[in-house]
Amino acid sequence: MTGSRQAQEEETLDPHDWEEIRALGRQMVDDMIDYLRDVRGRPVWQPIPEDVKTQLQDSLPRHPMPARDVYDAFKRNVLPYPTGNIHPRFWGWVMGSGTVTAMLSEMLAAGINLNQGGGAQAGNLVESQVISWCKEMLGFPESASGLLVSGGSMANLIGLAVARNSRAGFDIRREGIVGAPGPMRFYASSEVHSSVQKAIELLGLGNNALRLIPVRPDFTIDIQELKDAIRRDRSNGFLPLCVIGCAGTVNTGATDPLATLADLCSDEQLWFHVDGAFGALAALSPELRQAVTGMERADSIAFDMHKWMYLPYEVGCTLVRDAEAHRHAFTLTPDYLEHTTRGIGGSEIWFSDYGVQLTRGFRALKVWMSLKEHGIEKFGRLIRQNVEQARYLETLVRATPELQLVAPVPLNIVCFRYSGSRADAGALDALNKELLLRLHEGGVAAPSYTVIDGKYALRVCITNHRTKREDLDLLVAEVLRLGRGLEG
Repeated sequence: MTGSRQAQEEETLDPHDWEEIRALGRQMVDDMIDYLRDVRGRPVWQPIPEDVKTQLQDSLPRHPMPARDVYDAFKRNVLPYPTGNIHPRFWGWVMGSGTVTAMLSEMLAAGINLNQGGGAQAGNLVESQVISWCKEMLGFPESASGLLVSGGSMANLIGLAVARNSRAGFDIRREGIVGAPGPMRFYASSEVHSSVQKAIELLGLGNNALRLIPVRPDFTIDIQELKDAIRRDRSNGFLPLCVIGCAGTVNTGATDPLATLADLCSDEQLWFHVDGAFGALAALSPELRQAVTGMERADSIAFDMHKWMYLPYEVGCTLVRDAEAHRHAFTLTPDYLEHTTRGIGGSEIWFSDYGVQLTRGFRALKVWMSLKEHGIEKFGRLIRQNVEQARYLETLVRATPELQLVAPVPLNIVCFRYSGSRADAGALDALNKELLLRLHEGGVAAPSYTVIDGKYALRVCITNHRTKREDLDLLVAEVLRLGRGLEG
């Protein structure tokens, strides 16, 4: 039996014909560059046909298929039906649009296939450099620590985990939250992103631990209500630990008074965390930086580069002022992960000591290459351009009697709706819901939606480097055409 096994040809997943796969790879690159170049000529979004859904429910493949046939299936069944966020008229939720070089960098990262948990490898140095750049971008000290993560949800979880552990007053990693002398409390405005609540729940505190503070008319946190809540909780035996400030809320783009929150947290000895998923990057524009003044005083910041830095999914970041507190919250080194001084394990930093993941992809490469290619000043100009485009859309809405602005426009988000001649609020909500669906299904534009003060609204969030003002002109014209048709 042993001899027959040795006589068998040993297998690999490398191609049999390297030149054939080289030709296919070149075609893939050409096709995707064409796909990005010609994006403006396609619908923003189109529904997936039933026959395509059926083909994407095939049973497990048991036998090989030529790579070219696999690629053809991708072009036929996957490529035409994305969310659409690379399109210049996609403004839904908070989604970035991607760039050509960053797309190519993902291929390079997959080719060398680094595990960024740690070790003596160039990828470690690249990620360390990217984190240093992030600290410089947002005004954090060089002594701070940081970690690239999948996105804002994980970035918030990391920051809030460090907050819980460092301010608990006991060894929470050993004893768990049952060792706390009283229930812990975190504070944020009622406009805070849902990922914060998820993080609080995952940290074992229960969502009752998150005190949602009312907002002012401009949708920023009410400072007096916050102070009152902290005082009441302390008098009732709770343990206030952390205040979470919003740098750009997902509903309206509102930014809390971060400097005031920093002062409050200093006075109250609370951890100050900033959820700056997209709004933190307003700091890259000299004209907008004042909007996030005070953020640089935070104990931790969460933000995404696949949002307002236009990079492909996925890449977010957590910065933590106290590097030792950050490491202490996560470090765990079993024998099989010994950090050596020589060999492959000989690295000064192991990123697995600063977060949940041991196995981590090389997401730093696309950031590193993009920043080198464009320079930080260009990103700042594009961010300012998006804000100016939002203000242009606000002007169009205000100048059109049939449209109604439903929230202020402090950054890059415009919330409005078609009001026409109807006075009935319920009828207007239904009309705007149908209008939005027709916008999507027509493939012309893709805003998303929200509810502001009980009013259903179209929500345009411009985190798109391909958007032009003519696209916003087209959006308004299409909203009016659809609205008038639905009224009629």
